[in-house]
Amino acid sequence: MRKLIQISIICIIIQLLSFKVIYAQTKDSLWTLKKCIDYALNKNLDIKKADYTAEKNMISTDQVKANRFPVANASISQNFGWNKTPGLNNQYSDYTGLNSTNYGVNSSMTVFNGNKIKYTINQSELVYQASKFDSETLKESVSLSILDAFLQVLYAEESVKNNEKQVETSREQLRLSQERMNLGSASKSDYLQVKSQLATEKLTLAQSESQLAINRVTLMQLMEIPVYNNFSINSPDLNAAIKRDVKPIVDSIYNTALNIKPQIKSVNLALQSAQLGVNIAKANRLPLISLNGGISTGYSSSNKSDYSTQFTNGIYPQLGMTLSVPIYQNKLIRSNIETSKLDVQIKEVNVNYTKNQLRKSIEQVCVDVNSAEKEFEASREQYDASLESYQVAAEKYNQGMLNSADFLIQKTNLIIAESKLLQSKYNLIFTYKKLDFYTGIPLTL
Repeated sequence: MRKLIQISIICIIIQLLSFKVIYAQTKDSLWTLKKCIDYALNKNLDIKKADYTAEKNMISTDQVKANRFPVANASISQNFGWNKTPGLNNQYSDYTGLNSTNYGVNSSMTVFNGNKIKYTINQSELVYQASKFDSETLKESVSLSILDAFLQVLYAEESVKNNEKQVETSREQLRLSQERMNLGSASKSDYLQVKSQLATEKLTLAQSESQLAINRVTLMQLMEIPVYNNFSINSPDLNAAIKRDVKPIVDSIYNTALNIKPQIKSVNLALQSAQLGVNIAKANRLPLISLNGGISTGYSSSNKSDYSTQFTNGIYPQLGMTLSVPIYQNKLIRSNIETSKLDVQIKEVNVNYTKNQLRKSIEQVCVDVNSAEKEFEASREQYDASLESYQVAAEKYNQGMLNSADFLIQKTNLIIAESKLLQSKYNLIFTYKKLDFYTGIPLTL
């Protein structure tokens, strides 16, 4: 028992060390968007369940195909019995033991059932293909979520860098303001205003760092990995992603999406499967013809012949055909047919609903792209103007020609403009990528 415990402990330690090595290798490298998406697709539990469902449907398809072939069974039975045999003067003897052995091989095969097997095979294949597209739909959804979370981390990182620069600038301005106050060229009120601005920017920096941590946790949780502090992502050059001349046309994008989106393919296959379900239900009205055959032999101790003689002479082959005609099934067949027709109508509604949802999403994305482009251009113009005003104000402030109150107004305006520009930048990139998503372009940065 003690040896077993020691072996178990050693195995656990080896597993922990292996996990630590793999985990350290993971942490040492920067996560690119592609790496994040690939990892998430491999670890996502919903996707795994969808993949397992597809595998189950594939097995079911193979089983349905096998229904076209005969079924064969072999059997052996051994029986024991006791009876009394009549003698003279109707006197019965004591119980006498008897035993018998029977051997048999039987087979049956469906010859005709109204093409029910054929329809069932086709239906099963459609269900299998639909389940694969359901898995692809989940993968696309997870990929888009990872992209959003990845951009949120990039946005938070850039926001932290900007806030750090602002804090450093304010520290230098506070030092300059203190020197002026000591020299008597600036009032204590001016000094305190700059000090208050520095405190405000430190708070903003702390908030942006907190938001960065939250965004990192969100991304790691979407990727299904344990949260760790050294998680870092690769910061790609996003200039190419911004400089795009995009004029989205809803109808063109929608027609493209109809041909490539897995959710559309899935509901269309589900509709075809339901239509085959009607044929399967109607096939139950038709006669069922099956072919059956077998061979049997046996041995009994009540027979005076020896075992080999009984076994050889007792061989009994048989072949038959069965015709089963449905006459009255308590409305079961009719009810199944009507139910199958209603299922077709439901699937048609699902197809139209899914197409409508796709169109609405594309319409919204097209509007978002146009709005995001305008917002980004306006934010960039506002930032350029605010930066120019700030630079002039900073030069005057450094020369003592501008008081701290007026200078801080210009700096606050620049901070606000910079924040809006940053938000509009990442919003524009995300809307561009969503547009790519609906046109089948891979999600990359």
